[in-house]
Amino acid sequence: MSKKLPLFLLLFFVITTISAQKKSVSDTPQTVYPNKPKLVVGIVVDQMRYDFLYRYYDKYSAGGFKRMMNEGFNCRNHHYDYAPTVTAAGHAAIFTGSVPAIDGIIGNEWFNQKAGKSVYCVEDSTVKTVGSDSKAGLMSPKNLLVSTITDQLKIANNFQSKTIGIALKDRGAILPAGHTANAAYWFDSKNGSWITSSFYMNDLPQWVQDFNAQKMPQKYMVEGWKTLYPIEQYTESTADNQVYEGKLAGEKTPTFPHELAAQAGVNLLEVIRTTPFGNTLTKDFALAAIKNENLGKSPKTDFLTVSFSSTDYVGHAFGPNSIEAEDTYLRLDKDIAEILTNLDNTLGKDNYLVFLSADHGVSDVPGFWQSQHLPAGVFDRGSAISEVKTALKTAFGDGEFIRAEDNYQIYLNNALLQEKKLSYAQVHAVVRETLLKREDMADVVDLHNLGNSTLPDYQLKIVKNGINPRRSGDIMMVLNPSWFMGGKTGTTHGTLYRYDTHVPLLFYGWKVRNAETNMRTNISDISPTVADFLSILEPNGSIGNVIQGAKK
Repeated sequence: MSKKLPLFLLLFFVITTISAQKKSVSDTPQTVYPNKPKLVVGIVVDQMRYDFLYRYYDKYSAGGFKRMMNEGFNCRNHHYDYAPTVTAAGHAAIFTGSVPAIDGIIGNEWFNQKAGKSVYCVEDSTVKTVGSDSKAGLMSPKNLLVSTITDQLKIANNFQSKTIGIALKDRGAILPAGHTANAAYWFDSKNGSWITSSFYMNDLPQWVQDFNAQKMPQKYMVEGWKTLYPIEQYTESTADNQVYEGKLAGEKTPTFPHELAAQAGVNLLEVIRTTPFGNTLTKDFALAAIKNENLGKSPKTDFLTVSFSSTDYVGHAFGPNSIEAEDTYLRLDKDIAEILTNLDNTLGKDNYLVFLSADHGVSDVPGFWQSQHLPAGVFDRGSAISEVKTALKTAFGDGEFIRAEDNYQIYLNNALLQEKKLSYAQVHAVVRETLLKREDMADVVDLHNLGNSTLPDYQLKIVKNGINPRRSGDIMMVLNPSWFMGGKTGTTHGTLYRYDTHVPLLFYGWKVRNAETNMRTNISDISPTVADFLSILEPNGSIGNVIQGAKK
């Protein structure tokens, strides 16, 4: 009996402990999620480099970026895996889970060899502008060769969802919304209105007309642009009025306060794009769409895409180290906080899914780097192409060997090469030898023979993913790090370097796990991950993977 007692006590202890644990688990309130989120909101911040999440972190409000970072899932090593890193390609990749080699959006524009002209990414001469008498509405997603996650959602529920895209830029609204969207709206600087095209509808809904009638852009411009906080608190930025900063139209210096006053020859409705008020106007319109379209109120999941474009305009003008850029992000943080609060109040905190990323990063202004004795510069495309043309003439005789250059690519005259019985390899050899004499050039790549490229494997994959054989050029110029095609003021993007590829990715809301990962994720992983959340098929051109750990 004495030997059995310890065993009895041990069994009693184990049973009691398990019972207590079960009671503890059952007594803990558990979040009960609906079967599907009522609304998915895909936010794209134009030209947001990853480090901006942390650079201004201490000044962000509790309800915007911080809320998504601290309560959501943060992919800290998130990259574009192709180049060129530009707006149209980025928006397409986020919502298709694809790359330009497959989705066809290889840039904001490209040269059409057959037609002999440049093509804008969302141009469509078969449609009409709705909401304006300008040509700003002659747009549609017809150049996008694959489906989007927004398309797949509608297909999955027999087109019972509503999908709407909103952005100041037409391409930022159209490409995310996809081919089957109920609507895409963008901003027309001619009359300060939100417009669309006949691809979606023949007349603007009454609520859009009512919103336009409020003349919100004009009201924001009257206030002028002053810093949100005392200017001396902007310690994360260089001092105001640097020689490498651009100026707003009509201004003499790139300094605060920006008066935004009416003056001859200046269209303030265009200038608003290059202020944080362009983002706030986008937020206002997005909230109006949620309310008036009853997004998230139907039995099926709806999808709203919102792209904040003004960060890009401000970055191009003033650069990422400017007070203007910092102020724009601090104000955008408040706009995002307002969207999240609105969704809490209208749909419930656990009833919506939000993700936030960027269409590309951005380079620091070369002038800023040079002031700190760092290697950087601006590529003089005109002189480089002139040198190439001279070398080609010397090697192969007269003729216009180059038809166009775009997206760091050279389009050769195929007919002339055939006439002279020249191969791409022969021409590439001359172009390469000529360009590599320049201090700004890292490599020159024959896009018809990537197997013999001298690029490191990591960079070669990025180039390969960005090349569509029917739309891309023949030779690609790879500049040295921190060199770009642009002007002496402001900045740009488009390269394969980390400052252009490393962007944020945050998930927040419905069934999102509170955690972060440093594992490498690619921009093409976003749509497959959203598809996994929604239990639907990923887009048909998708090459990405579901991000592990994001979902509870």
